[in-house]
Amino acid sequence: MALVTVTKEGAVATVTINRPDALNALNSEVLAELEKIITELDGDKEVLVVVVTGEGKAFVAGADIAAMADMNAAQAKAFAENGQRVFGARARAHFITVAAVNGCAWGGGMELALACDMRFASTKAKMGQPEVSLGVTPGFGGTQRLPKLVGPGKATYLLTTGEQIDGARALELGLVNGVFEPEELMPKVKELAEAVAKKGPTSLAMVKKAVHEGLTLTVEEGCKLEAELFGKCFEGGQGNEGMKAFLEKRAPKW
Repeated sequence: MALVTVTKEGAVATVTINRPDALNALNSEVLAELEKIITELDGDKEVLVVVVTGEGKAFVAGADIAAMADMNAAQAKAFAENGQRVFGARARAHFITVAAVNGCAWGGGMELALACDMRFASTKAKMGQPEVSLGVTPGFGGTQRLPKLVGPGKATYLLTTGEQIDGARALELGLVNGVFEPEELMPKVKELAEAVAKKGPTSLAMVKKAVHEGLTLTVEEGCKLEAELFGKCFEGGQGNEGMKAFLEKRAPKW
């Protein structure tokens, strides 16, 4: 049985962590399959949006504790670096990623959601970084991405208390973009994904690049990057086509 599955509908792909008996917990095998799929999708330029979710009642319960319990320091560091590489590949890929948090997203599961460009949650979702309760820190980027998303004070609170929050609280903190009833989550997320996928392919990739790289730049440096990426939208003619289509009151032909 595949531990990670992928389905494609036009320009939208859905990636599902498929280990429901273990609440989709992340181990080395799951990470390897996820990395392979990300690489394959990044090579498919027809895919513009990727929805990430979990099979069954969980999004991802976290990294597999049983697999980590007997690790030494060197093994733990290597495991963290592996997860960071896989999640980083998702952040660097050309497509826009949208997490559909259908259930518990703890530890590595929350970090997987944080590595996506947008996040939407079910009203039954539970999110949190409980690693300190196990005597460790997050290892897959949680200490770095969470503060950038919600601010250092709120992030430190969540990281040091390990508090679990529901979808409504996650929305209040700015951790997710929206919250839906369980039966509405996937239809609403796919509706959004399909709407995004109709936009200019180059402009989507350039917006993602500008946002991600801009987080580490000064405003002046970020604006310089933005101007460069704005120009790239015209290199293949997509910027010209989009503007001509607007002026001619017709749908653009990307």
